[in-house]
Amino acid sequence: MALARMQPRGSNDPSPARRTVDDAMEVTGPQVCDDMTVEVALAVMAGARADRLLVSDEHGLCTGLVSHARLTAVRVGPAYTDGARLRDVLGDLGPFPSPMTTMADAERAMLHRRLDAVPVVDEEGTAVGLLALAR
Repeated sequence: MALARMQPRGSNDPSPARRTVDDAMEVTGPQVCDDMTVEVALAVMAGARADRLLVSDEHGLCTGLVSHARLTAVRVGPAYTDGARLRDVLGDLGPFPSPMTTMADAERAMLHRRLDAVPVVDEEGTAVGLLALAR
């Protein structure tokens, strides 16, 4: 899964003050339900060659983003059981930017919350993309 980079495009792009998340986000990658176990999620990541999964609830509303590193850390933790579900290990639960959020606002929020990637959601709360900071 390719991640969007927060870098300026060519001269035809909107000015930095008017750029929105929609200008930089990557379309959604693998999405899974929050009742999936950690083990199955790791297998999905491996099969999709993805470093992150978008997580949704039973109604299709985005509940977060989980990384391979996070799931691996959970799996080796002392409290881990093979019944651990994604909803039990999700970290930051939002709010998530919309495609119309300005890049400046999205970047500021991500840096404040110490996130390197966030789901992008539509007005109903469904994931429509992924936004990642360039590192």
